[in-house]
Amino acid sequence: MIVTRFAPSPTGRLHLGHAYSAILNHDLAKAHHGRFLLRIEDIDTGRCRPEYEDAILEDLAWLGLSWEEPVLRQSERLPAYRQAIDDLVARGLVYRCFLTRKEVAESLSAPHGAPEGVFSGAPLPAAEEAARLKRGDAYAWRLSQDAAAEALGEEYSSLAFPLWEGEGIVSMPADPQRHGDVVLARKDTGTSYHLCATLDDADQGVTHIVRGEDLAFAAGLHRLLLALFGRPCPVYRHHRLVTDEAGRRFAKRDRSVTLRALRESGVTPDRIRARLGLEETPAPPPGDGPPAGG
Repeated sequence: MIVTRFAPSPTGRLHLGHAYSAILNHDLAKAHHGRFLLRIEDIDTGRCRPEYEDAILEDLAWLGLSWEEPVLRQSERLPAYRQAIDDLVARGLVYRCFLTRKEVAESLSAPHGAPEGVFSGAPLPAAEEAARLKRGDAYAWRLSQDAAAEALGEEYSSLAFPLWEGEGIVSMPADPQRHGDVVLARKDTGTSYHLCATLDDADQGVTHIVRGEDLAFAAGLHRLLLALFGRPCPVYRHHRLVTDEAGRRFAKRDRSVTLRALRESGVTPDRIRARLGLEETPAPPPGDGPPAGG
């Protein structure tokens, strides 16, 4: 069964770009008698607002979309993310990094910095780490690519994920090392987008991840995390970004193209679909879906 999802963050009102992604996922699932899930990615407590979550539900319902209940909220899954980090810590796959964002940027701009701005670090000596923890210094948990490569062995260099392009599915090399030692959690939030999204998709049984091409870079990293957690890999599809007449991406701060503003101006859901070129259900993905293995 095909399972898709739409996972907005309640940090503003939905716009035409959100509508495009939501409709694609909804119609793909419905065309195959599958499941369409709605997930609220609300771990950014400083920017997320309840009124924006209410607006998301209102806008999607106005578009004629329906989804399974209950809606998953990331803020309710913090223990699951903590457990995942604890597992990675126990396996020696992550390390504490005490560098500030400024210090990381400076290290990447140095003459001896890693190529293409990819950060690679290492754990501090035990005594120094203990001293910094005692002082209460802030830190982030970074994934160690070296440790991941050692844990996966030959599988690491051959990791790939199924990518739905045009009318076919191709095997795309994950090339996880190009992401460097990415942050998977910070002391203040305890998690990150990469960790949350990967675990949520796996736990919800999502089989097809259809999202904007601006997130295409993340697929290889998420494939690595799935392999480390021993979870199945979904099929990925990266759709075009919706832009205005000048080719600029829509943003939540542009109130003129929010779904609420369009609705209040008399635009109908059918006209939204026509404007987005979604008068017809998108073609089904070929094949039988994602591979069963992690």
